This record gives sequence, structure tokens and C-alpha cells, in this order.
Amino acid sequence: MRTAPDRRAFLRTGGLAALALGAQGTPALGATGTTGRDTTGAMSGPRPADWRALADGLAGKIIRPGDASYDSARRLFNPTFDAVRPAGVAYCANPSDVAECVGFARRLNVPLAVRSGGHSYAGWSTGTGLVLDVSRMSKVSHTAGRARVEAGAKLIDVYDRLAASGVSIPAGTCATVGVSGLALGGGIGVVSRKYGLTCDVMESVQIVTADGRLLTCDANHNADLYWASRGGGGGNLGVAVSFEFRTHPAREVTVFFLHWPWSKAVRALRAWQAWGPSAPDALWSGMHLSRDGGMDVQVVGLYLGGRADCERLLDRLADAAGSPSSSYVRQTSYRQAMLTMAGCGSLSVTQCHLGGSLPGQTRGGRLSRDTFTAKSHMAYRPLSEAGAGSLVAQVARPGNHTVLLDALGGAVARVRPDATAFPHRAALYSVQYYAHRTGAATWARTAHAAMRPHFGDHAYVNYTDPELGGWRAAYYGANATRLAQVKAARDPGRLFRLPQGI
Repeated sequence: MRTAPDRRAFLRTGGLAALALGAQGTPALGATGTTGRDTTGAMSGPRPADWRALADGLAGKIIRPGDASYDSARRLFNPTFDAVRPAGVAYCANPSDVAECVGFARRLNVPLAVRSGGHSYAGWSTGTGLVLDVSRMSKVSHTAGRARVEAGAKLIDVYDRLAASGVSIPAGTCATVGVSGLALGGGIGVVSRKYGLTCDVMESVQIVTADGRLLTCDANHNADLYWASRGGGGGNLGVAVSFEFRTHPAREVTVFFLHWPWSKAVRALRAWQAWGPSAPDALWSGMHLSRDGGMDVQVVGLYLGGRADCERLLDRLADAAGSPSSSYVRQTSYRQAMLTMAGCGSLSVTQCHLGGSLPGQTRGGRLSRDTFTAKSHMAYRPLSEAGAGSLVAQVARPGNHTVLLDALGGAVARVRPDATAFPHRAALYSVQYYAHRTGAATWARTAHAAMRPHFGDHAYVNYTDPELGGWRAAYYGANATRLAQVKAARDPGRLFRLPQGI
């Protein structure tokens, strides 16, 4: 038996003080600033006085070029986008600040990027205009089976704070991802097969829309926005400021890590794809085929139960895949399991952050940023022998990369594809092509293209791919038309504008 590895170690892991307003929202909230016009009376860009007025109108803080913390504030998780220089980064403290920034961008025609955790694969949580960052809005509370989570809360903090109440929500594994970006795109995580996607337990969301109103959206109020916010992707329809989620008990669980030699990769892959998506709901697993620091076949997972029952289920996989070359199976607390899956098994919650003094960071943070390229598929049918061989062959090509397959099925599959904006209810598992260093982009393109005949044209919006053709159908399937109708009704002027925006 080996020491417990970390779920994302190989990926170099180093996405309320709310106003309680009615469902119909309010008029624009206290927007300030002076409209700039040129000598012909046409609208021009913001003047220094406009930026000063914006800063004066915020309870939070705006950081501008020349400020001491500007170079840190403008960075995303992926250093690929370090050359982007926003005109301002606003750390909003409350929904009024958010509305202030939205009004500023609307009146002065300033490009607006919304940022929660800064993990946008395409770098779309930054830009040359105003970056609206919600990281200061990070409160998490729990009452009577419901969690109220502000949009800027990082996943590791959500898990930690809810664990104090003995509950949790289904969410992802990357510690520094913001809950907003994750939930708005769906939210695949390590207990999704039992409890559903993050968006499936979202009971309401508060959103500042393009006209500056704060709307409470749920099944009975602003139901179109509520539907679209459960899988439609972040940055499309407004700025989410808080969520209410249904919680589940956070009892002891069992985590496991199994490894096979590379020579068994095809057999293990075919065995896992038959086993993982059809296992009991309490068991989630992912397969990693990696050529990053060595060739490796790994199955990682979590079982919502005791070790003995988990090992009996793992024996079924071993019967089909062959005995693993090494294994680690341990029962632990829910909170510790989430740290382990985040790549923080030997760290404290404080250390399981990016280091720094800006919102969302901690001074004792030990996680690091990561330069990567990624693409995705959603697998609606099992790979054939030839398909499995093709995927293994792609991973074996030179480079530093990993293919991550995360099992779906269970509770995810029991929701109708049109019940939320997330359409991939029939998918067996998600596929992520994740590459580092020299040749990363070329490998990802080649591997993705090679597997298209086997996986088809389905992709996950939270793994945004700026090169993806036919992205509307790939991300949203038959839900794309309804999403476009919500967009036209709620943001007719397209203030929230992404290269792959609905």
C-alpha cells in the first residue's frame, strides 16, 4: 500500500451580505460616475474622473494600473493569460457594488469580464476593460438543510465551513475554483452520482442583470433565469452574487487510489467505463491516463460508506481490469476527503489556497498557478476496443499530459435533459484532455480530433474551449434555443458578451 496521493497533484494544483429583495428585483442600484462624451456628443470611453467616481461608489476596492497590487490582481489561475492588462479590477463587497460596476460598464461602453475563481479555461474571466471580481463576497452559512453561499466562495472554503455543520453540497475538486462558475455551468463533482450536479441542488440564485436589478431566481420567480443558471455557463446572463443550495449529510467516507501498469491501460479503461458509470450511486470514480512525469493508469474515487463495502465494489473492477499494481483505500472524514481530492491531503485549509493578500488568497497559501491547455468531450457511449486503443495511443504520445474521465450516471442521469440548461444527462462520463509545457496545445488538438469519431461532438461548458467548432450544440444540445431566448429577453443589448456567448 502506498501513501495517499492527491487527486490533482499531477495537475500542479499548487468556476451573504446580500440584499433581500423581491423576485422582481429593484431599479439600478446607486450607479455613479460621469458619462464621457467627445466633442460631437458621442459616447467615449471612461475618463480618469469616471474611474475615480466608480471607486468612490464602491464599498469594495478597485485596483488600477500603477497600483501596487495591480500585477497580482489581474492574474488568472493560468499564467497563459498574464499579458492581458485590464483597465481596472473591482473587488466587489456586496450586490450594490456589483450593480455599480454593471452600470459603469453599460453607460460608458466598457468591456466587462466577470470573475469568481479566475479558472476560465479560455481566459474569459479577464479582459482589457473592467474585471468584476466577486471574491470578497465569500460568506457561507447553513440553516435547516439549506446552505447560503456567496458567489466568490472558493470550493475548499465551502466544504470546510459546511463541514462545521455536518453537511455539504455536491461540488468539484479544485480547491480554488469559485462556486459561482462551477454551479452556473453544471458542476460535476465527486458525489454527483449520489446527490446530483451542483446545479441540481441549487434552489435559488440572486443575479444582478444587465439593467442593474438584483433578481431572486427560483422555480417560482424569474424561472427563466433560474433554469438558464443551472448549466448555461457563467458570464452569460448577469452576475450571480449568492446561491441557496440543498445540503446533504457529511459523514465519514472512503477514498481510494488504484494503479495499473501502462501495459494494462486498454483493459483497465474498458473495465472502468463498464463499472464506474453503473456502480451504486454512493460510489464515484474517475480514471486518469497520464504521461506527465511517467506513464500511469489510475482510478481515483470516493465511496459514501465504509471501507469494507467499498473494497467489495473495487474487487468487481479488479476482476475485470486485473489486479492493480498498487492500491490505497482509507476511511476518513468528509472534510479530509475533500482536501485529499483537492490535492491538499497533507495541507491545512488555510494552506489549500493560492498565496497572497488579495481576496480569495491566504498568506499561508501553498498552491500554485498552472500553465495548461485543455479540451473536453462528453462520452455518451462506451469506447470500443479500437476506441480505447486510440485514446491510450494518444496519451502515449510525447509530452506532459493527462486524460481525465469522470463517471456520471446515477442521480445525474435521473434528471431530464431539458429540466436544467445542462443537457448531458445521458452521458456516461466526462472526458478532459489536460496538457502542460512545450507542445501542449498541439497535443490537445490532435488528441481531441482523434477521439471525435468515438465520442462525437459533445463538450462541457465549464471546460471552455475557444477553438471548439459547433460549440452551441456541443455545450447545450437541444437547450441552446431556449437559452438564446432567455438571453434575448434578459440582456437584449448584450452587455455580457463572450466569444462563445449565448
